[in-house]
Amino acid sequence: MTPSEQFLRHAAECELMSEFTPSRENKEVWKRMAARWIRCAELYDNQSSALVVARSTKRMRAPKQLSH
Repeated sequence: MTPSEQFLRHAAECELMSEFTPSRENKEVWKRMAARWIRCAELYDNQSSALVVARSTKRMRAPKQLSH
């Protein structure tokens, strides 16, 4: 399971907790925590994608080795 998937699982758990807590204040806390977990998943995905692009760009730009 990727970190992104784990973050989304935590978000789902927080959403579930928000449904079962009787306190309006606690519902909001759980919902904010869920939103933060979702943001963590998005950040991880964005950074992972950027890393893949950077690595592939670096490989494409690498100077060719000349054999003597």
